[in-house]
Amino acid sequence: MLARILSPDLKVLDDQVVIQFQSMVVNRQTTDKYHELSDLGVKGFSQWGEDGIIEWLVSQIPGIPKSFVEFGVEDYVESNTRMLLYNRNWRGMVIDGSSRNVDSIMKQSISWKFDLAVVEAFITRENINSLIQNAGLSGDIGLLSVDIDGNDYWVWEAIDIITPAIVVCEYNATFGDLESFSVPYQPDFERTKAHFSNLYFGASLAALVKLGKAKGYRFVGTNLNGCNAFFVRNELAEKVINGLDEVTSHPSVFAESRDLNGKLTFLRGSSKEKLIGSLPVYDFGSQSIQRIDDYNTLCSENWLRE
Repeated sequence: MLARILSPDLKVLDDQVVIQFQSMVVNRQTTDKYHELSDLGVKGFSQWGEDGIIEWLVSQIPGIPKSFVEFGVEDYVESNTRMLLYNRNWRGMVIDGSSRNVDSIMKQSISWKFDLAVVEAFITRENINSLIQNAGLSGDIGLLSVDIDGNDYWVWEAIDIITPAIVVCEYNATFGDLESFSVPYQPDFERTKAHFSNLYFGASLAALVKLGKAKGYRFVGTNLNGCNAFFVRNELAEKVINGLDEVTSHPSVFAESRDLNGKLTFLRGSSKEKLIGSLPVYDFGSQSIQRIDDYNTLCSENWLRE
């Protein structure tokens, strides 16, 4: 990201990003009805336009608590919640497992300008609730963002100390949109160590939609780039759904696969699935461990674009 390269302090560029974002949102969000959620995407600090989607969701459900939890933030320069601090003055908590990343966040002016708890921890389903509680958050909050490139499903499933109005959760589009499965839970799971390709992590979108329903959330769509799914608590979802013609999802066109030496190989389409086909997944339908290549196809027709 531009700010990451040009400014160690980030103050000037943060201000510029916020001003540009506010201008783009005013120009983009000009109607009461949109075709799908991804139409609201506007990039500020987020990677793929999540800032604009979150801004619209928050505007549709006023009165929700002005607080968030986000984990897997790295140095927090690129994130889903940084704009909520600058643009709406929310309070929040961010967690990352790297001491270097946490040190970087603490050196940024954002660490003292806002009510932001910064925690260094390797997240598991066993510790996530205590980490959040120890930071002083519980009960209703505004937003939860889950992106740990691994046990995302299992950690979201375990969270019961907070009840977010909005949940943003990363999904693995290489797993397709037909089957409901995740990498099996391992407390020490790390994406690159699990498989050199970096393609074996997280959960399918179908699994997260099923989990969201069980936890009382309505799936409202994904970002255009096919990596983040958005959920709104059932009792708050009506206005959001009424503002969209369709609730849709998108496949990923990322070409981020790597070889044994860590070099990008730019695999696309079904070739990504084949590379990890022998690896195990937990199938929530059969409630058993299966292999990816046990399935004839993982993708519906609308996901089969290269």
